[in-house]
Amino acid sequence: MLEILQTTDITGLSDRDIPSMFLEVVERGWSLTAADGRVLTDLRPDAPGTYVDRLAEETTINGRGMTDYDLPAAPDERTPRLVRRCLAYVCACLRKAQVEFGDTQVKAYVSLSFADTEEALLTSNVTFCTPLPDVRPYIPDLEGVTDAAVAEISLEDCSAWS
Repeated sequence: MLEILQTTDITGLSDRDIPSMFLEVVERGWSLTAADGRVLTDLRPDAPGTYVDRLAEETTINGRGMTDYDLPAAPDERTPRLVRRCLAYVCACLRKAQVEFGDTQVKAYVSLSFADTEEALLTSNVTFCTPLPDVRPYIPDLEGVTDAAVAEISLEDCSAWS
């Protein structure tokens, strides 16, 4: 992921980089579940689910694949646009989380991998969770992930990209 971030222009991220359906999620903001899970309000299911712990609740509700159907297939065009979308969405959501919760505890996780299709296009997933001292990390060995490019992003990271 570091290589992708180093070779992609990620300065000047803004709402213009976020697809409209994800921008609506940002605009609706955050809320708390009955278990005090921090979730994006627009992604909450109609019926509450049953989760092993708060981490599972947050990552399940908050996790989504980033819209990419409208992006070109050529990697040199697709990759930078997809990365910008993910990071702009992440930063906008993390800013809203700080306003809502009064802290910067929510972290974002962006993963990039190749689809298991004939075209093997680059795809991405974004989720959010709040690390807790009594719950295992969302990705225990982030540096050891080999089947995808993964980054943990905090609000502090976003300040360099906006």
